[in-house]
Amino acid sequence: MKHIRDLVVFRQLSVGHLVIEPKRVKTTYTLTKMDGETISNDLIYFYDRAYFNKKEAKDINLASMMAVQVALNYGLFCKTIVFDGLFDTVDRRFLEDMMENTSREILVNKFFNENEFLKPPYDAIVPEKLQRFTAANVLFRNSQFSDKKLENIPIDTKMDHYAILSSGGKDSLLTYGLIKELGIAHPVFINESGRHWFTAINAYKYFREKEPNTAKPWCNSDRIFNWMARQMPFIKENFQNIRADIYPIRLWTVGVFLFGVLPIALKRKVGNILIGNEFDTTMKGNYKGITHYQGLYDQSKYFDNALTRYYYKKGWNINQFSLLRSLSELLILKILVKRYPELQKLQVSCHAAHEHDGRMLPCGKCEKCRRIVGMMTALSEDPKRCGYTNLQIQNTLQTLSSKSVKQIGSDVAHLYHLLVKGGHIETNEHTQKLAKMYPQIMQLRFGGDRSRIEDLPLHIRKPLLRMLVEYSAGISIKIDRAWHEIGYPDLPFHVPYKPLEKTLI
Repeated sequence: MKHIRDLVVFRQLSVGHLVIEPKRVKTTYTLTKMDGETISNDLIYFYDRAYFNKKEAKDINLASMMAVQVALNYGLFCKTIVFDGLFDTVDRRFLEDMMENTSREILVNKFFNENEFLKPPYDAIVPEKLQRFTAANVLFRNSQFSDKKLENIPIDTKMDHYAILSSGGKDSLLTYGLIKELGIAHPVFINESGRHWFTAINAYKYFREKEPNTAKPWCNSDRIFNWMARQMPFIKENFQNIRADIYPIRLWTVGVFLFGVLPIALKRKVGNILIGNEFDTTMKGNYKGITHYQGLYDQSKYFDNALTRYYYKKGWNINQFSLLRSLSELLILKILVKRYPELQKLQVSCHAAHEHDGRMLPCGKCEKCRRIVGMMTALSEDPKRCGYTNLQIQNTLQTLSSKSVKQIGSDVAHLYHLLVKGGHIETNEHTQKLAKMYPQIMQLRFGGDRSRIEDLPLHIRKPLLRMLVEYSAGISIKIDRAWHEIGYPDLPFHVPYKPLEKTLI
């Protein structure tokens, strides 16, 4: 039987030796094992144009923050973690809060829940509610830049400019389409060194030709994540060959990409950063008295609000939010394919995508592919638009008759309702059990913790919702745990923007 502190398997993780060049940031991750063995690897961000001046304290500070994001995943596993760079009080508080939150999320969602990457007996850790879940003593040092004085001088950002954390998925494609009508878009594709980049290639090629503000930084964070996983005695040695819809350990991943967007956003004085997350990515849970965010913190509105608070404390004056919080996944796909069909054809929502004749195509077998084929079919749209073959579509619909998809219960129920009603899948015990009509799935939804109108900045609220309501089946507000339909004019547009309230558990 293993206890939580048995997960402390490293003596120290040190992030330092920061190298700053106009187009590149490099730092060294040095891991000291319990037997004293020391190994190192370099994390690198590379840009296609100059964004850094190594003589400027603000650029050193930003590079220091970029360098340590990967390490926020390892607070459970180290006795000591050292961050060597130029940090102020705001940075240190942010990093400590995010590491503690990530430690709790990883413990609950990777060790207390089923995780096929774990070796026994680490798959049976004894649950315990601790005062502090992070095991590491976090130390901040400044061995390189002690002569620099950091001042957070407010930036006059442009509120009609939007940096979009972009990929080939439906969420970022719809976000881009909406912003092209509402403001000035800056799509930023983080070219991760791993296969995840395959999902973005179709969209990036298109944007590179059509959108002059497109940027493509390169980052090798995937290599650092895999390198760290190989050192962990509780992770199976063949983890890279296990096909799964989760990562072995890490849960702070969006933050790694997000800090790669910041040099571009700050240089261009962009006033908004958009991450395409929908209604079902903001959740809270409780496991034996331990509160958590269901492993989705960095996709939740709580994450957006925490980052917005951080940006304002730094004087950067950037809002981070999603345009899509009121939308279900099915409604997102409907708006994308109906309003922006040219963009929808670029969609790749599959992490096992492969290249064929210069185009990235989905595998047609994974859970994400089942979901996309099911939703396109339910919307009376052709899944071949996404690159699926007739045989893949046929097989996927057959699989849906016996195997479900990963969505919240009401979304799954309504999807199956549409598929059964349309005669697209077999009517059997499995599908009849799942199928149930939930009209609000195709409506804009506000209320509760998941989606509130005050999560949208005032300057975009009315024009955005006016566009979205064209494709919805109405608008619902949650009152006393029940949905009540209202009209567009009745939305409380006057409610102040509230991203600065504290939301961490």
